[in-house]
Amino acid sequence: MDALEAFWTAAWPKVFEIGKIIIVALLIWFIGKKLIGLALKITKRAMEKGKVDDGVQSFLMSLIRILLYGVLLVVLVGTVGINTASIITLLGSAGVAIGLALQGSLSNFAGGVLILILKPFKIGDYIVAKGLEGTVTGIDIFYTKLLTTDNRLVVLPNGSLSNSDLVNVSHEATRRIDLVASVDYGSDIKKVKTILFDIGSNLEYSFEDEAHPVQVYVNSYEASSIDLGLRFWVKAEDYWTAKWEATEQIKEKFDAAGISIPFNQLDVMIKNK
Repeated sequence: MDALEAFWTAAWPKVFEIGKIIIVALLIWFIGKKLIGLALKITKRAMEKGKVDDGVQSFLMSLIRILLYGVLLVVLVGTVGINTASIITLLGSAGVAIGLALQGSLSNFAGGVLILILKPFKIGDYIVAKGLEGTVTGIDIFYTKLLTTDNRLVVLPNGSLSNSDLVNVSHEATRRIDLVASVDYGSDIKKVKTILFDIGSNLEYSFEDEAHPVQVYVNSYEASSIDLGLRFWVKAEDYWTAKWEATEQIKEKFDAAGISIPFNQLDVMIKNK
């Protein structure tokens, strides 16, 4: 009995110390969780008021949550009495090793973050990049998905996409159509210009105002033709339909007016000896 009392008397301070550490750690854990939840709620509300894109919100909320819980874990480890410096050094070394092993993925990750934050394009836009073009159907953290006009899915890595030249075709609500019509040197230029102007002004899809005029002009003198230009404006979604219809009307109205469109001809002469 005396031995048990002696053991308990000797062990009690350590038990008390361990119990105190556990209680403090539990308090820090529960208080930290509440503070993290509050911080995330405030951040979420601020991003919603700032009308931040849903994809950016989801990514940033996940990143902030991981960072805050990481800080809480380090504080808990320090409370228990473990040397946090060695843990931080170990995590840093592991981070460097993982970073070197996943250079390509991290580049795509960083590119995805830039695309989501800077918004050079959004889902539904028609873009041209890296020799490919199509409608954006998805923007993930690592890849962007395009659907081509002939219904093929193209997956582009965000790392290279964020560092390359990119054309957002549907960024603006309107687009200008530029056409060139060639006529021979014997054509009546004023008559040709009148026909082209009527096509640009009266096409179903075109519109005209002070900022968006219909323009007809002599573009260049070629070896066997005079090239005239036609410019007019349409809604972005009507671009291709309007361009095809205007091109067809140019041929039809030139034929009706007796205006010839020059084309290359090759005469072959055969001599019999």
